[in-house]
Amino acid sequence: MAPSLGLLDLPRPKTFLRSMSLRTGAEIITFLQVINKVSGLYGMLALLTGAHLSGLQLSMYLYSTIVLVLTVFLYKHIRIQSPFETLVLAHVYALDSVVNACYTAFFGLAWFYVLAQHPETAGTPGAAGISENAGFTSPKYNVSKVDIVAEPAGGLQPGQNAVAVGQPAANAGLGNAIFQSGSIMSVSLIAGFWALRVYFVFIMLAFARQCLRQHIATNSSSAAWQSTQPSNLAENPFEEGKEEGEGYKGKIGRLMMKCAPTYWLGADEGEDWMRGVGGKFRKNISLNPAPVGVNERERRRRSGTGPPAPPRELVAPQLADLQEVR
Repeated sequence: MAPSLGLLDLPRPKTFLRSMSLRTGAEIITFLQVINKVSGLYGMLALLTGAHLSGLQLSMYLYSTIVLVLTVFLYKHIRIQSPFETLVLAHVYALDSVVNACYTAFFGLAWFYVLAQHPETAGTPGAAGISENAGFTSPKYNVSKVDIVAEPAGGLQPGQNAVAVGQPAANAGLGNAIFQSGSIMSVSLIAGFWALRVYFVFIMLAFARQCLRQHIATNSSSAAWQSTQPSNLAENPFEEGKEEGEGYKGKIGRLMMKCAPTYWLGADEGEDWMRGVGGKFRKNISLNPAPVGVNERERRRRSGTGPPAPPRELVAPQLADLQEVR
């Protein structure tokens, strides 16, 4: 019996949104990933129009383009359910989520920092690009109101000199820029989308785990079982000496398995791992198994032993054979 899931164990969903298979969910998530990463191509094309990009923005567009090409290449393996390619796709999606979270947090703070200050004086990387593309009017001074002070003009000409005196904005600051009504809505939407993104990561990992376990169940053998392997883990198909463990695929596969071997090769609660069949998990052959009595009769029929003898209590008493006397 496998141990129950702990607080630090990754979730293992069986369906996508409780209505679709993991394969359908992986296809939808990967398609959304492709649409998201197309922005990297548009960012690279923006350089041809003379748009100003900081080094950090350029690195984000280059990274998005690389992930786009890799995702498109691995997309076809979802239907094939190749164990190695689906594992790579799941790890790429999980790593991309972490990188995107860092980029989003950095640019979000930069955006609010520029809002709290004058765009031209903000020292945040990317402030110049934000100032050019955010639709700011770029006022020379950051003031909340302007007072007009008039004084008599000097000389013989009648009139007055007017001087504009700006009052500093009372609500300037990073905190006030974040917690204003429009910014709170933006932060709430970003948090909601990222909660959905975390769920998508679990779906991609669960689909890759399903493909890997199907591959293990199909190709494992008792001869490949090693006595030094824990009984609650299946054999690693990317081990050295196996067909999938050769070359760069084997090295990358072993590295991916090393991160969380219990998640990829461990048994779920209720699954039985048998040492005699190479660590393969036991599968239900039929959804409607035959009764126990039928299996017992079939086994005896094949072995030639015949049906079991009935108990003595059920045997009818035999009558004596009497001959008729005339």
